[in-house]
Amino acid sequence: MTVALSRRASDVRVVGLISLAHGSSHFFHLVLPPMFPWLKDAFALSYAELGLLMSIFFVVSCVVQASSGFLVDRIGARPVLFVGVGLLALAALTYSQSNGYLMLIMGAVIAGCGNGIFHPVDYTLINHKISPPNLPYAYSMHGVTGYLGWAAAPAFMVGIAQFSDWRIAFLSAALLEAIILMILWVNKNQLLDNVKERHESSHASAQAANPGGAPESAFAFLKLPAVWFCWMFFFFSMASTSSLQSFAPSALFSIYELPLTTGSYYITLLALGSAGGVLFGGYLAAKLQAPERIVSTCLSVTVVMCLLLATGFISLELIPIIFFALGFGYGVVAPSRDLLVKKATPQGVAGRVYGIVYSGIDLGAAVGPFIFGLFMDAGLPKALFIGIVMFQLMIIPTVFKVSSDIAPKAK
Repeated sequence: MTVALSRRASDVRVVGLISLAHGSSHFFHLVLPPMFPWLKDAFALSYAELGLLMSIFFVVSCVVQASSGFLVDRIGARPVLFVGVGLLALAALTYSQSNGYLMLIMGAVIAGCGNGIFHPVDYTLINHKISPPNLPYAYSMHGVTGYLGWAAAPAFMVGIAQFSDWRIAFLSAALLEAIILMILWVNKNQLLDNVKERHESSHASAQAANPGGAPESAFAFLKLPAVWFCWMFFFFSMASTSSLQSFAPSALFSIYELPLTTGSYYITLLALGSAGGVLFGGYLAAKLQAPERIVSTCLSVTVVMCLLLATGFISLELIPIIFFALGFGYGVVAPSRDLLVKKATPQGVAGRVYGIVYSGIDLGAAVGPFIFGLFMDAGLPKALFIGIVMFQLMIIPTVFKVSSDIAPKAK
C-alpha cells in the first residue's frame, strides 16, 4: 500500500511538471496573434505579413518536432526540455526588443524551434515514468494544460498591453517562461530519463523480433503504416481546430451577424470545453479501453454540430452551447488518441515516433487556416464549417486502421 501511494505521488509530481511545460508551449502559440493590432501600428505591417509570422512559427516547429525526437532518444528528454523552454523565453525577449519585421521573423523562428521539442519530450517522459494504470489520466492532465495555455495567453497579453504597452507584454511572457524554467530546473531529478535503459529495451526487442539479424535502421519505424495513420489523424485534427479558432468569429459574423467580439468569446468557450472534455476523456479511456469507439462517437457528434452551424438556422442562444460542446467533444478524443499512438510505438523509439506523428499538428495548423482563408476571402463562410466536417470525417477511418494494425502486436 505504501509503495503504491509513493508511486502515485511520484506520478503526480512528474505529470505536474510535464503539464506545466506543455501548457507554456500552448501559451506561446497565442502570444503573438493578440499583439497583431499593436505590431501593425508600430511597424506599418499588413495582415498578410503578420499572418506569415504564424506560418513561419508552425513550419519551423513542424521541422524541429520531426527531428527532435531523434535527439530525445539519443541524449534523453530532460536536457531537450530545458533547451525548449529557454528558447521560448528567448523568443518573447526577441519580440519585445523588435525594431522591425525581420526581428519579428527571428522571434518566430526561435519560438518555432522551442515549441517543436515539446511533444517528443513530454510523451517520452510520460510513457517511461508514469505507471501504466495512470497513463490515461496523465494524458488527460497533459492535454488540459495545453487548452488552458491557449485560453490564458490572449487575456494575459492583451491585459498587460492595454495597461502598459506591447513590449512590456512580451517581456512579461519571457519572465513567465523563465520562472517555469526555474521550477523545472529545481525539480530536475523528477524529470531524469534513463536513456540507457530505453536503448537496451529497444535492442532486446529488436533481437527478439529478428534473432541474429542485422541491427535495424534508426528510421525503420517509418515503415510502420500505423505511424503514418497517426500522423494523418493529427494533421486533419489540427487543421480543423486551428481553422475554427482562426475564422469562426468572422464566419459567425457573416452567417449570423454576431459581433466579432462575441465570436472571440466563443473561441474561449471552445478552449474551456476542450479542457473539460480532456478530463472526462481520461476517465473514459481508462474505463472503456476502446479508443476507436470513443474517437469515432465523439467526432460523429461534432460533425453534426458543425453541419448545424453551417445551415445558418441555429438560434443565437444555442451557438455558445454548441461551441462549448464542440470543444468538449474534441477534448474527450485526446486521451484515447494518445493511447493509440502509444500502442503503435515500438519500444525504445518513442521520441522519434512522437516527433514524426505530432509534426502533423504543426503542419495542420499551418495549412488549414490558409485553405479556409481562401474560402473566407471568396465570401463563403459556411464552407468553413462544411470543410471542418470533411476533415473530421477523414479522421475516423484512420483511427480504425491504427487499431487494426496494432491489434496483432497486442496479441
